[in-house]
Amino acid sequence: MKKTFLLFFLVTSTLIFAQNVSEDQYFTSEQMAVFPDGGIPHFRQLIAENFRPRKVKGKGIEACQLRFVIDRDGTITDIKAEGTNESFNKEAVLAISKIKTKWIPAKIEGITVRYMMRVPLTMDFN
Repeated sequence: MKKTFLLFFLVTSTLIFAQNVSEDQYFTSEQMAVFPDGGIPHFRQLIAENFRPRKVKGKGIEACQLRFVIDRDGTITDIKAEGTNESFNKEAVLAISKIKTKWIPAKIEGITVRYMMRVPLTMDFN
């Protein structure tokens, strides 16, 4: 019985303490991801240029929260939009997908890491 308990303890402690950091995890970083040539204002301008308002069904003020990941190589991945107007969300995702400029990736202790970004987007369709 003692041997079984000892074996169980060793196996579970190895599973608990030997977890490696996966590439799918996100971190807070000491150096944030940076959009080159003008930063976030330029990035927002590119979203606006790629956005096609005629594809949005609705009137008035529409808003969504864009969430995406800056990968280790600076590419934009895992784009999602959360808001009440589905056509606005879809067009926001398409607009950001068209941006091919690579970001300067985030770093922790000098190592590039994936970085999650959130950008609020609001437009007036009046």
